[in-house]
Amino acid sequence: MFKYVTRAAVVAGSVAGLLWVAASPGTATGGQERQFVVLYAQSGSAEAAHAAIAAAGGTVLSENTAIGVATVTTRSESFQAAAGASSAIEGVARSTVIGRAPADGSAIGKVSAKLDTAQTDLQGAKAGSAKKGKKQEPLAGLQWDMQQIGATADGSQRYEQGNGVRVGIIDTGVDGTHPDIAANFDKALSRNFTTDIPVDANGTVVDGPCEHPSCVDPVDEDDNGHGTHVASEIASPVNKLGIAGIAPKATIVNLRAGQDSGFFFLQPTVDALTYAGDHGIDVVNMSFYVDPWLFNCTNNPADAPEFQAEQRTVIQAMQRALDYAYAHGVTLVAAAGNGATDYTKTIVDASSPDFPAVPGEAPYTRTIPASCISMPSEGNHVLSVTSTGISKRKAYYSDYGNGYADLSAPGGDVYDTADNKRDITKAVLAAYPKHLAEERGQLNPDGTPNTPNVVQSCHKSVCGYYQYLQGTSMASPHAAGVAVLAVGRLGVRDHVNGGKKASPAVVEQALRGTATNRACPTPPLFTYTRQVQQPDGTFVTVTANHLCEGTPTNNGFYGDGIVDATKVARGH
Repeated sequence: MFKYVTRAAVVAGSVAGLLWVAASPGTATGGQERQFVVLYAQSGSAEAAHAAIAAAGGTVLSENTAIGVATVTTRSESFQAAAGASSAIEGVARSTVIGRAPADGSAIGKVSAKLDTAQTDLQGAKAGSAKKGKKQEPLAGLQWDMQQIGATADGSQRYEQGNGVRVGIIDTGVDGTHPDIAANFDKALSRNFTTDIPVDANGTVVDGPCEHPSCVDPVDEDDNGHGTHVASEIASPVNKLGIAGIAPKATIVNLRAGQDSGFFFLQPTVDALTYAGDHGIDVVNMSFYVDPWLFNCTNNPADAPEFQAEQRTVIQAMQRALDYAYAHGVTLVAAAGNGATDYTKTIVDASSPDFPAVPGEAPYTRTIPASCISMPSEGNHVLSVTSTGISKRKAYYSDYGNGYADLSAPGGDVYDTADNKRDITKAVLAAYPKHLAEERGQLNPDGTPNTPNVVQSCHKSVCGYYQYLQGTSMASPHAAGVAVLAVGRLGVRDHVNGGKKASPAVVEQALRGTATNRACPTPPLFTYTRQVQQPDGTFVTVTANHLCEGTPTNNGFYGDGIVDATKVARGH
């Protein structure tokens, strides 16, 4: 789960269900300009919703006509209550002022990416030994993850490689120029639904200075690295360089909904999903949750009424978008999360809201009952994927839950070692944008990496860079890659949009039916032990207990089991 846990000028026109409406003078003045995401009543008309928005003092900036969601700007402090009271409006969620630059046109510092436990535990990890690749790609010996699910040259690649299948990467972007991605990247079909946010409402750096005058990055750019890693896991080609993805002949489509910093907001996310449905995308990977709420509760007494309304809107709008994509033949795969919690139990969360919509807003502690929903992983039609380590144990950081986990896949666990100390090679290796390695000081003057977190691979005069990451963000694309293989084998040619098409229900059945069953550990209350190195070089023992519930064939740690690329590719 991505939260580094990880989502312009207005002109008239429409593209694939997304309508941009020219702004007109608002009727309300006096307050600070703010943005809201408005969900239209499902049985109502867009005209009635427009009228209600205008009456409440709002102006439509962008509109998703496929599912009835709009981003609205207003200076009226009563907009949320006034618009929400209309029968033409089903919900109103506060948003952020997208792309609002500081008064001087600059922002101090670089992107401020958040690191969750799964990613912070990579910092300072040492590299153990790994086998070198032989007949596979040069770095195949470092891909224990592909070996675990049979996504290898002598495994799934012999039967199916995803030729003609389109996979949408709903993430922070994809470096389409990376030499181990470029051959499979469809720039023409890719879209960026975000605008960079230099600073938040408190003046804190978010995405940092805009790299382009419009604050809208090109569709082949990734200023975070997360989306590129995900895309590479799924579909890096076989080209004698670096690694091969699970489906090395699939087409990669960047459907960017995440900020440089790793935030994923509602409007870009629903726009990416509906675009996928309208443009023949066969599988999408979603390694994120929709900000600013990790869990959306409809009536949690810990939340103010406007926060409750906001969270209800997130649930409803996201489910509409998921339903739309699913009905248009898109298989939906999502990361389970990196909070090391059981989603089927009452927990305490102190991480939300994680993005201030107004100055001074900050996260607060609240009790989260199991009825609260994290989107998209708990949405209908979505396959939620937990993470395994090299030993096939559930990763220490992975969220879980009997009835929540659908499938499991390798996502890395740097503490899955004999001495419980970190080993970076127990994370997952995939493509990394060179410009980020340079900006982050990870390369020597001659271009070689100066950290075990980064690996270089060269073929003739071309060099590519790869980084180790771990998380359910890495597990989800392994399952998505296997879903691509299922579409490749079971799908039929899509004469309307191109590529192939298979029923998401059939794809799901293929993944579940071939997954390798893995029972709960014995005893089912499993103790994770980590030797955590301190700044002075000493180690502190950290333990945590996770209870696995369910049967040997379906349980809270593994769902229906660990995905199997070879079985899916060859049809059992």
